[in-house]
Amino acid sequence: MLQKGTAKKVTIFVNEDTQHHFGSLCDSILTLLLHKGVSGATATRAMAGFGAHQAMHTTKIEVLTEHLPIRIEFIESAEKVDEIMPTLYDMVTDGVIEVQDTNVVKVASKERPSPPKAPHTEMRGTARLMRIYMGESDKWEGAPLYEAIVQRLRLMDIAGATVYRGILGYGVKGHTHKSGRLPFSGDLPVMISVVDTEEKLAKAVNEIEAMMQDGIIVFSDVDVIRLVHSRPATESTHANG
Repeated sequence: MLQKGTAKKVTIFVNEDTQHHFGSLCDSILTLLLHKGVSGATATRAMAGFGAHQAMHTTKIEVLTEHLPIRIEFIESAEKVDEIMPTLYDMVTDGVIEVQDTNVVKVASKERPSPPKAPHTEMRGTARLMRIYMGESDKWEGAPLYEAIVQRLRLMDIAGATVYRGILGYGVKGHTHKSGRLPFSGDLPVMISVVDTEEKLAKAVNEIEAMMQDGIIVFSDVDVIRLVHSRPATESTHANG
C-alpha cells in the first residue's frame, strides 16, 4: 500500500487505438499495474491533441478522432516504479513515459468490511441454451439489436443473458467481418447466450424472431450446475424483522 512520504508519479501518454497483444495498449497497461500491486491508476481520454507525428486529433471532427491521446497516471514508491518500468518501457513503443518526484502528504482509504462468507447450496438440473447470432450494426427501432434483445429478455424474467462481440467472422452472405480500422469492421459478429427453462425460452424466441431480419437462433440441451449462496444470518434476521 502507498505510504506517506516521497514517491514517484508516472504519466504515460499513448494513442487510444494503439494495440498490444490483440487488445488495447491502455487496457494492457492498467492490467499490468493492477497485477503488480500498484495502489491505483487512472486513464483519461483527451478531447484534442497532437504528438510527435504532428497530426491534430480532436473529438469535434469524426475523421480526426482515430488517434486521440490517452493519459495514464499513477503514484507509487520508487522501488515499485523501478520494478515496473522495464515492462512499461517495452510495452510503450509509440508514446511518452514521464516520471516525476512527488510527495504523498496523506493516504486515506476507507476499508469496506468483508461480508461473512455464507454457505451455499448446489442446484443441478437440465435446461436449454439459446444462442442468437447477428451483426453488430443490426438495429431495432433505432437502437442496437443486441441491446434491444437483452432488454426484452430482462422484461420476460429470463435468468440471464451474455453478449459476446466477435473479432472475426462471416455469415451466410459470405462477407468477412474483422475488427480493426478497415471499412468492413463496422458489422462485427455478435452472439447472445441465454440459459433458462425450455418453457421460458420457447416464449422468448417468438419475441426475438419478430425483432430480427437477418441472423441465426440455435438451441442446445445443457446440464446446469448453479451455486446459490445463502444470506448471512445477520441479514436474514434483519429481513425477517
